[in-house]
Amino acid sequence: MVRPYAMTRGRTGAGEQQFDLIAVVVTELPDPVLMPDAPEPPVGPEQARILALCRGTPLSVAELAADLDLPVGVVRVLLGDLLAAGLIRVRRPVPPALLPDERILQEVIRGLRAL
Repeated sequence: MVRPYAMTRGRTGAGEQQFDLIAVVVTELPDPVLMPDAPEPPVGPEQARILALCRGTPLSVAELAADLDLPVGVVRVLLGDLLAAGLIRVRRPVPPALLPDERILQEVIRGLRAL
């Protein structure tokens, strides 16, 4: 069993990056089935599992932590390393200020029901 501080080399933050629990992570690597000659990146076993999990299906940070059975803080540090290396892409959630107002959505629903 590897302790979380060993996985993160004693780091507790993901650097400059902030990973929201619902941010979606996508692997930037080619699928080894389609490109068997593509070299595997030099990453640790936990990061390799993250890349494998996100290769076929984009997953949120919370889903990755659950699938890996690791604390969210550890997953965020590992994701920070992968992002810095250009191996993943992270789609951040839409800020609440950019979401449509609830009143507008209610008006749309009422209009659709009236049809």
